Amino acid sequence: MITRSQIPQGQETEFVGLLTFEQKDKLVGQLYAPDSYFNPIQDGNEPPNWVISVEEIDQTVNEEFMWVKDLPFIPWIAPTPINPFEDATN
Repeated sequence: MITRSQIPQGQETEFVGLLTFEQKDKLVGQLYAPDSYFNPIQDGNEPPNWVISVEEIDQTVNEEFMWVKDLPFIPWIAPTPINPFEDATN
């Protein structure tokens, strides 16, 4: 894990802020800035982590959620897409 200051400029999309399950629950449906909602998602790790984007963290101005600026960062690993045409019974 790294801190925000260790992410090189231009590589912000390669990292995400790591959340606990409880932190994720606190952010769902909440504004980080006017007209902008947090969108916690799960990454492609096994088991998956709950994460938010560097953009959400950097643009947070809602005083209630300034703690996101102290989150640890991990490399973004995209989840494997699900093929809706695969037979899920096999």
